[in-house]
Amino acid sequence: MIEEFRLPDLGEGLTESEIVAWHVAVGDTVALNQVIGEVETAKAVVELPSPFAGTVTAITHEPGTTVEVGEVIIAFEVEGAAGASGPDAEAPQKRVPTLVGYGADPESSSRPARRARAFAGAPATTTTTTVAASAPAGLPAVLPAVLPETPPAPSARVQADRPRSTPPVRKLARDMGINLELLAGSGERGLITRGDVVAFAGDQPHGAGTPVAVPASSVLPARTAGDAAREVRTPIKGVRKFTAAAMVHSAFTAPHVTEFLTVDVTAGMEFLARLRGSRAFADVKLTPLTLAAKAVCIGIARQPSLNSRWDEAAQEIVTMNYVNLGIAAATPRGLIVPNIKDAQALGMHGLAEAIRGLSATARSGKTPPQDLAGGTFSITNIGVFGIDAGTPILNPGEAGILALGAVRNTPWEYQGGIALRQVMTLSLSFDHRLVDGEQGSRFLADVGAVMADPAMALALS
Repeated sequence: MIEEFRLPDLGEGLTESEIVAWHVAVGDTVALNQVIGEVETAKAVVELPSPFAGTVTAITHEPGTTVEVGEVIIAFEVEGAAGASGPDAEAPQKRVPTLVGYGADPESSSRPARRARAFAGAPATTTTTTVAASAPAGLPAVLPAVLPETPPAPSARVQADRPRSTPPVRKLARDMGINLELLAGSGERGLITRGDVVAFAGDQPHGAGTPVAVPASSVLPARTAGDAAREVRTPIKGVRKFTAAAMVHSAFTAPHVTEFLTVDVTAGMEFLARLRGSRAFADVKLTPLTLAAKAVCIGIARQPSLNSRWDEAAQEIVTMNYVNLGIAAATPRGLIVPNIKDAQALGMHGLAEAIRGLSATARSGKTPPQDLAGGTFSITNIGVFGIDAGTPILNPGEAGILALGAVRNTPWEYQGGIALRQVMTLSLSFDHRLVDGEQGSRFLADVGAVMADPAMALALS
């Protein structure tokens, strides 16, 4: 019997994933839970184990294709009881829930037939006709529209059933104020895709009122080979797409406040140098980020509002008694923020090991979804790029984020004179709904004190 494997929800309500690679081909025999491929969600690359043991009969999507949750991506021929009956018949193999989103076992391996899109009062064959569409004064009066060759009678309903699309696409259209009945789907059997909605929105003149379906090819000049040489077009998907949406949501939801503190960290850098020379820390990499991570945990213990979140639905402020410390990582696939679980319980050695592990996994593109969820506070190290300060945007759902600037040799006031010292600027952004200016300032001062003199950690703990 044939079993179809549909793309599961890989966590946190993600609606689509991109096929990165297949590790099997049609005709290959696979075992239960054998890794058959990799997909990139909006957060990370995830391996897909096979829910069946059998032979691959079809692969429906090639690498590089974006697939929505619930779509069939691969099919298997498995040993089952198709056509058998009686108590001795072998039961078909059951699905094993090795990934989030498999759901209940399917009742049947066959796919339901889909109704063809019918038009009342129109012939079975339609063609594309350019017609004039009314527009408000001052706007273009003629826009091409896709209509049946023979228009229906005025009293007839143009479309016999509602446009075919998926729930995420319908939500996108609703959010953008677009009537799906005016779109012609480019997907399989007329399915309206996300790209159709986005392209349709981009073709509409600003303020034109009710949209009219406009094929992009009819209003945009064709790009020439010269244009292709002058610009590079990169699809917005995967980690980049998720990061953009998250940052826009954060910037326009949480009222950001950013404060800056420039600190003489000479003593802190000397402290790290001494630790690197000790046998206990010979196996880990110690950096200013390691010291900052410890300083943040100390600061949060003194100012817990920096480790809280705003629960709009419950109208509550939730303060966490643990620190899942996010470490922003720039990867070839985009920016991600994996977090160290229960960072407050770790010492310098444990934090150094955790940071190294998160960074290595992020660079390889193998960060699991659970490492990206549940963060409570984040650090971004912009100093590695030679940047002194910035205004970091909060990771959605968190109250604060600290940016570490570059450590520079700078003339500085020291013991009543001027000396060349190692200086760093700290930039703290926080959600002003959750954190008052006093609390944010005290937190930043505590972090700066530990960075300037690590012995302060004993006094502040």
